[in-house]
Amino acid sequence: MRLQSGGRSRIERDKATVHRMIELYCRRKLGLPGIVGEYAELADYAMRRLERCRFGEGKPACKNCPVHCYSPARRTQIRRIMRWAGPRMLIYAPLEALRHLLSR
Repeated sequence: MRLQSGGRSRIERDKATVHRMIELYCRRKLGLPGIVGEYAELADYAMRRLERCRFGEGKPACKNCPVHCYSPARRTQIRRIMRWAGPRMLIYAPLEALRHLLSR
């Protein structure tokens, strides 16, 4: 396993980034106290998909991946969240956002 950025694997970093984006969306966009309901289910789904990625540590960015492992409904949902949260990550988690951009 190849470790990057502070000893964490690519999968672990991606999991943290996705979780942070969902949390940011829930708190700032929706005004929820945290990740609840359907968004908690989406976060769990995203974590399972990352854990089972067939490319492992050599995985490309999900949008560039030849295999789309998300169901169409979940893919639409996560895309909406990432489009909203992505630019805001530079404000709320700048180091994480920069690492994510550089690892693409």
